[in-house]
Amino acid sequence: MNDTPPPQAPYRVLAEPCQHTLEEKRSLFHTYLFPVQERDQALAHVEALRQSQPGASHYCWAYILGPSDQPRSQAFSDDGEPSGTAGKPMLHVLTQRGAGDTLAVIVRIFGGVKLGAGGLVRAYGGAVSQALDLARWREITPSTEISITVDFALEERIRHCAQQRGLAVIDVDYQQQVRLTLAVPQAEVGALQDEVQQLTSGQFQWQP
Repeated sequence: MNDTPPPQAPYRVLAEPCQHTLEEKRSLFHTYLFPVQERDQALAHVEALRQSQPGASHYCWAYILGPSDQPRSQAFSDDGEPSGTAGKPMLHVLTQRGAGDTLAVIVRIFGGVKLGAGGLVRAYGGAVSQALDLARWREITPSTEISITVDFALEERIRHCAQQRGLAVIDVDYQQQVRLTLAVPQAEVGALQDEVQQLTSGQFQWQP
């Protein structure tokens, strides 16, 4: 039985931060989208907006880390709005729109007219959706780190193989043998292992 998870497909992420403002019954929903890879990075953006725009009614947010269909992590906050009316619809829109590695923050300036639960859900979800319409995107291919240990005489073969495949050598460790650590797109791991097998006549160690 093979317990190796299937390779993840390429997914899209924000190419750059994006901003949009929605006005709904005199309330302003300032929406900010940021590319993020870690929770601490996302929360730092939220805190920066709290500091730069003090006095707002709410600072609601949602993020997805990794691909939207198989996230490494996801979270949201209503920040004082009625439960389920802000962060959750924001996260839902990010998921439905395929926004991987993305943080959405909405800084709401209350305009004096209450929107009700349904109105809030529509406003927060709509604000994120409109911001996503303006966003620029890029596609990334999930990678994994592979360490290949060989005799010194075979190092150049592995380096040439990596270069031909466009793979980055991210670390080299020289001990009794040389260990090269490569960043390999998940979909190419099997083919690389087969090629290294041929290049070294099986004289290598492979560590995913």
